[in-house]
Amino acid sequence: MSARGYDLDILRAAFPAWSLFCSDAGVFYATRRGVRLRDADIDKGLWQTVSADDAEVFVSLLRDQTQMTVRS
Repeated sequence: MSARGYDLDILRAAFPAWSLFCSDAGVFYATRRGVRLRDADIDKGLWQTVSADDAEVFVSLLRDQTQMTVRS
């Protein structure tokens, strides 16, 4: 799924804890909104910022990170 064909507003509604945008080059980015991860969180595999060239991969990363945050 290309960046141009994907509705970022739908993603923003689905992942409100993240600030999302797509670059001019078509790369998806998301940064945690209002959260600064500690070293211990990063050691557990949490990421402050997620990026992907593909919308499906991007959504998968966001889901994984969201689930990991809930478990932490």
